[in-house]
Amino acid sequence: MLIGYFIFRVGGYLYRFATAYLLGPAGFGILNLALPTQSILIQIASGGMPPAIAKHVSEYSAKGDEEMVKQVIHTSLKIVIVLGLFFSLVIFLMADPLANLYFHKPEAALPLKLVALITPFSVIVGVFRGAFQGVFQMGNIVITKAFEQIFMISSAIILIWVGFQVAGAVIGTAIGFLFSALAGYYLYRRGLGKRLKNVKLSFTLKQELSLAKVLIIFAFPVLVTGLAETALFDAIGNYIVGAYLASEQLGFYGAATPVARLPLIISMAVATAVLPATAEAMGLENRHVLKSYVNQSYRYVSLLVVPMCVGTFIFATPIMKLLYVNSAYMNGAMALQILSVGMLFFTIYTVSSSIAQGLGKPYLPMVILVAGVILDVALSMYLVPIYGITGAAAATAITALFIMTTIVWKTLQVADVKLEYKDLGRIVLAAGIMGAVLLLIPQNLLISPAISGAAPFSYITFFSKYVAFALVMVLAALVYMVALILVGGLKKSDINALRKLSSKTGPLKGKLNIIISYMERFAH
Repeated sequence: MLIGYFIFRVGGYLYRFATAYLLGPAGFGILNLALPTQSILIQIASGGMPPAIAKHVSEYSAKGDEEMVKQVIHTSLKIVIVLGLFFSLVIFLMADPLANLYFHKPEAALPLKLVALITPFSVIVGVFRGAFQGVFQMGNIVITKAFEQIFMISSAIILIWVGFQVAGAVIGTAIGFLFSALAGYYLYRRGLGKRLKNVKLSFTLKQELSLAKVLIIFAFPVLVTGLAETALFDAIGNYIVGAYLASEQLGFYGAATPVARLPLIISMAVATAVLPATAEAMGLENRHVLKSYVNQSYRYVSLLVVPMCVGTFIFATPIMKLLYVNSAYMNGAMALQILSVGMLFFTIYTVSSSIAQGLGKPYLPMVILVAGVILDVALSMYLVPIYGITGAAAATAITALFIMTTIVWKTLQVADVKLEYKDLGRIVLAAGIMGAVLLLIPQNLLISPAISGAAPFSYITFFSKYVAFALVMVLAALVYMVALILVGGLKKSDINALRKLSSKTGPLKGKLNIIISYMERFAH
């Protein structure tokens, strides 16, 4: 899942970077009104079914009840197809009022209408991914995401080049989901579907409606949670910035948000795996395994996410310049710094949310997020008119801190687990040492000249900045690892986990084991 989310996130970045470069700040700003609308529509149309499918498929698979596994998938598919078609029509009819009356940007009407094309395919993909997640076929999820990214990026770039502009970028997304749905169907028929082929379904209409009710009851808070997450970290900021500020400012803010979300590669990978894992542990009533899952989830996310957020905060300006080339996008650097702190809080929240859902408490993250949405809207409406996109970022960070502290506290209560605060403190200390070393590096060494700038442009100088930044990242990783060892933050359990990971690396296994054996000398 880590590899899968890395591919997915990198693909998403390529899509954002390419469209930002091809459309310019104003056009990219309009696209950033369509993208959160797309995310919200997909969330509503899927009805929160993918996590519900994963939970119930996982539980019934553990109990060996194949008929229920198949029935859950079939019933869920019927639900999302109906919802997908209905909400596609809704967003198509709402596109003009949104563009003209709220955003005051008539050019956004067509991209918003085209979002309706995406929904039918995306909800079907969601059912397949939920089924794959429930039986731990994570590789299939990766493949469907790869198909989505490849066709989305290539189609969007081609359509923008031939003159479709923002509309072409949205149509490219629809094409990506179409091919992802086809790949998901093929993988299902070849794998899980083949296993369930000879399983006969004996459910009556009344029984199926009863199962649908169970799925919807579980899925509803998941749906509200998903909508609130999308609203908090994608929609609210873009919508309020879009309503108060010019399209260019929306483009700068839209350029900062995907970079800040880079740590979600880690947290979403862990969260995707920990939901069915905790559900299975609860189903088998294994408290020891449950406690291990909870503590290790927080630990491994923190090990990777904390130093990533520190590095992003320190090098926000070079990152924006190196990724987007156009110097104008450096106007979003301060927003990126603030958002990087907010995303640190949000990654911890993401893991807690999945643990709560796996424990059968989907209403817990829902209630907390709804409160967070209200807080974020209030803060954004107050701060954006005064501080612009920096105010939107600050509102997001404050809200993220609130939802993180609240859900971690409640999740630990439900799981009856005590957090290993000393271990987490050592991780924070090691990341702080790394940050202190990075502050000594002059940032002007990493800021390349713009291609269209007045100064003579040198490709050698331009690409040398990327090489320099790569070397800085290597240095940061080395400093962080040394600091982690010095403060006693490396554990024997980490070494065991690394050995398990290295066993899946094929020809690299031997070399990685040598490094891991050396690191083992310093583990506690």
